[in-house]
Amino acid sequence: MPDDAHHTEMKPGQLLARGVCRHLLSHDFVSVEELIPSPGLRVDVMALGPKGEIWVIECKSSRADFQSDNKWQGYLEWCDRYFWAVDEQFPTDLLPDDTGLIIADAYDAEIIRMGPEDKLAPARRKVMVNKFARHAARRWQAARDPGVAALNMVEPRQARQA
Repeated sequence: MPDDAHHTEMKPGQLLARGVCRHLLSHDFVSVEELIPSPGLRVDVMALGPKGEIWVIECKSSRADFQSDNKWQGYLEWCDRYFWAVDEQFPTDLLPDDTGLIIADAYDAEIIRMGPEDKLAPARRKVMVNKFARHAARRWQAARDPGVAALNMVEPRQARQA
């Protein structure tokens, strides 16, 4: 089965991200992985909803993974809702109560607790939707033409400064 063959190449956090992205489709959200909202930050999953809602989901595969993450609060200013995605064995009492919670595996997920909404300012939303679109297009182009993948890995200077 092709799904399982690719499964063995993925790291635990990537498997959680895949399940989260699959689940978000049932909420009419499209998603991208490893988007850079600002220099020094890279979100695991960014999702875009049908009304322009922007959610950020950080996937944590272990207690150590969570405890080593010192940047997560920096992601809050780049989304309308923030979530943690973890597997069923993760000690969820470690996670802040004022954030969303998703329980996931490699194939699906379930939103257990909705993250509180803090709507982005219109100018910030416009920047993030543009980054989302460009990131998705760059990934699609690399998938369709593997020869340009190396060129796609470096964002143009003006995109990094936005």
